[in-house]
Amino acid sequence: MHPAQVAVIHWLNEVVIGLHLCPFSAKPTRENRVRFFVSEAKDEEGVLEDMQREMELLDAHPATEIETTLVIVPNSLQDFFAYTQFLQWTNQLLKRMNWQGIYQIASFHPDYCFAGAEPDDPENLTNRAPYPILHIIREASLAKALEFFPDVEAIPDRNRERVASLSDAERRKLFPYLFSSE
Repeated sequence: MHPAQVAVIHWLNEVVIGLHLCPFSAKPTRENRVRFFVSEAKDEEGVLEDMQREMELLDAHPATEIETTLVIVPNSLQDFFAYTQFLQWTNQLLKRMNWQGIYQIASFHPDYCFAGAEPDDPENLTNRAPYPILHIIREASLAKALEFFPDVEAIPDRNRERVASLSDAERRKLFPYLFSSE
């Protein structure tokens, strides 16, 4: 297994599921319906080609087999600004391939920073991952999951409170890649 894949699986289990940041992630993970694809691309064009192939793969398999895909990008998109610009390309791909309304992309990055937030604001931890990740989500599956979760609008606020309440030791344990250069 690729080291980036190992790190992302650990992050998914310990941070996303472990802190209950995403109430929809535990079931497909437990059922082995989450695909972890490591893109070896070294440039944006290669990553975009990998994204297209992964969405074509999702088209070819029902959600009962592959619910969602995390495209892990260890060799490109390290700069957060470049990453955010790349997200526009993924939206163009969705439009060009008539995948709008079928898939959406959630984004995670080691340097993730919400608009209007300071880089060291705790809320950014909700989207900080060991590598740049493009999470391909089936919109139909998301709509179905939303039917079973009351008060979905409160999830972002609850997540911000949860990560803000982490002690320094907990942050270092859950996000070691953010502290490795100290």
